[in-house]
Amino acid sequence: MSQDTSTATGAGPRSGASHRHDSQTDDIEVRALSRQFGEIRAVDDVSFTVKGGELTGFVGGNGAGKTTTMRMIMGVLSISAGDVLWRGRPITALDRRGFGYMPEERGLYPDQAVLDQLVYLGRLRGIGTAAAKASVTDHLERLGLAERAKDKVQTLSLGNQQRVQIIAALMGRPQALVLDEPFSGLDPQAVDSMADLLREHTSRGVPVLFSSHQLDLVERLCERLVVLSRGTVVAAGTADELRTQTVVRHRLVLSGDAGWVRDAPGIHTVDVDGGAVLLEVLDQGADHRLLSEALRRGDVLEFAPQRPSLSEIYREVTK
Repeated sequence: MSQDTSTATGAGPRSGASHRHDSQTDDIEVRALSRQFGEIRAVDDVSFTVKGGELTGFVGGNGAGKTTTMRMIMGVLSISAGDVLWRGRPITALDRRGFGYMPEERGLYPDQAVLDQLVYLGRLRGIGTAAAKASVTDHLERLGLAERAKDKVQTLSLGNQQRVQIIAALMGRPQALVLDEPFSGLDPQAVDSMADLLREHTSRGVPVLFSSHQLDLVERLCERLVVLSRGTVVAAGTADELRTQTVVRHRLVLSGDAGWVRDAPGIHTVDVDGGAVLLEVLDQGADHRLLSEALRRGDVLEFAPQRPSLSEIYREVTK
């Protein structure tokens, strides 16, 4: 076993417990969170909120501090400075028992059958045997592993082991989900099934925080994004909010060659490809002057602002 199972799979609600799920109050708040490793400050004054009923994507390069932050949220790693709040008050160990957690280091028993292991992990989390078996069986079916329920974990592919680890975090009715790279190694069908499962949790008011390097997936699924770079938050908000924080670019397409745009005053030319130009307007009114000059020279086929992708936003805020 790679690590203590109670940590590896997260914690869930005790059997028979009832929990409220109010999207106004079921928030995880991270306030000025920092973590020091000797001389290295891996996480530096990080603040953001994971709102109840929303998927929040946590993105950043390797070493940005995502995993360290998630470990502090879950109490796996001590906090050097700052606070984690749940429903507006300091989070407790009992609160964390109600969270589903998927850590970076997966923790499964390789020699144990999938179904038996997951039921056992559910019981460790306080879920009754019958309820755990029902929840596990349902998740195995939905993630395409029903026929592998009696197989040992070590016989599964890495992608299927990932699905088993996901089930360990999602079984029962977790009050919140903190998932480190849950989509890693999944095929497109499994990604869609996983996304549906997460939306079911957010539909009942659960806050979901997950990290991923798949920016297109984060953009498609998440209501909010938190971008980390070198241990600090460099951007946070909805995709539209992040777009307003970046430089607006325009695409100009002409009937003839557009090389002359490079010398246009008040314009920064990002790229020219034949008659197509990607540009930034630096001075007020420069776009109108540019358009007038373009019309004087010939036909203008397109002139419009470009909606930046999350990948473009990410490159802009982390450079």
